[in-house]
Amino acid sequence: MMNPHETPFKLAFIGAGNMASALAAGLIGKRCGGPDVLAIDIHPPALQSWAQQGVHTATEPGPALAGQRIWVFAVKPQVMKETVLACKPYLQDDTLVISVAAGIPATAISEWLGQPGAPFTRVIRCMPNTPAFIGCGITGLMALDQVDEADKAIAKQLLGSVGEVIWVQDDAAIDAVTALSGSGPAYVFLFLEALIQGGIQQGLSPEQSRQLALATLNGATQLATLSPEPPSVLRERVTSKGGTTAAALNVLGQGDFPALVQKAVAAARERAAELAREFS
Repeated sequence: MMNPHETPFKLAFIGAGNMASALAAGLIGKRCGGPDVLAIDIHPPALQSWAQQGVHTATEPGPALAGQRIWVFAVKPQVMKETVLACKPYLQDDTLVISVAAGIPATAISEWLGQPGAPFTRVIRCMPNTPAFIGCGITGLMALDQVDEADKAIAKQLLGSVGEVIWVQDDAAIDAVTALSGSGPAYVFLFLEALIQGGIQQGLSPEQSRQLALATLNGATQLATLSPEPPSVLRERVTSKGGTTAAALNVLGQGDFPALVQKAVAAARERAAELAREFS
């Protein structure tokens, strides 16, 4: 429930898809009411669930945008520049701009919103991940040097509504966050798929294999979170010389599983850099 002594956020979500919806779910009723929020999306069906929460909706930027203190850009990088430029006429001096667009540097957004030689500097870039949908996400954030501590605190509260928050130093670090935690749930889901299928191939039912795989991954993650020991030590404790775990890890080692995962993270990081070059 929202604290009556707190000033509610006046938010605009430019792009009303899944990630914006997850953020709104964590905020509406806690740090703002539905009428404090404006959702803009070119696809009217995407706005239906927002309107049901009392949120103001629009299919294109308009004067109402000028009254919203915080703008959250949650659109695809391919359309980020044109979207920012469409919103620019309604920008105010005290607007805080937060971008969720992968690969688009905060410096580019700053230049698009500013004037020649005078970029708009109240820009924060972030990368949440899909566990935000259930309040278990983690978000990396970076701010331009001119962003003050009050605006940083607002961004932290906003993204903290759907999980943990970590600050990093620059755009390059946000691209690394994108590669690790932004894309990371897909790596985990792929591993889960393979683990479940492995159990089925060894005679377990699909239901049994799924339950065992999910509980194993959840338990191992919780153990790693709560333990002071690094994952390498926890792995060694499960692995008896000549035992079943050692046999399995030997197969993964032959495929150079750790290096493959690291290459995957590097590929995602490079793609983020490519997006920056292509669209900014």
